[in-house]
Amino acid sequence: MLLFGLFVRLKAKQGKEEELAAFLRQGLEMVNQESTTPLWFTLRLNESTFAVFDAFHNESGREAHLNGPIAKALMANAPHLLEAPPSIEKTQILGAKLSQEVLDETKLMKSS
Repeated sequence: MLLFGLFVRLKAKQGKEEELAAFLRQGLEMVNQESTTPLWFTLRLNESTFAVFDAFHNESGREAHLNGPIAKALMANAPHLLEAPPSIEKTQILGAKLSQEVLDETKLMKSS
């Protein structure tokens, strides 16, 4: 079960909103290489505010992600893209629902 999460809030510098959105979309390639990150979402909350939510089976998976390539790339690009350092919150997942449709789509994505 996914019990450990991260919620990361990102505020783009003025004029860097689309560049940050593109960076987050490209992050999917990196996170797909992480065997300990089974759930990862990037979100646009408004024109300049973005977020990442990811979930892990255990604390070691969460720590591996925090020390992995996507986190390093984000921190390296933060001065260029972000108005302020990312707000990174460790969360505890209290409940989740994944429909069979979502699970089937995930299996299809992994096999292609």
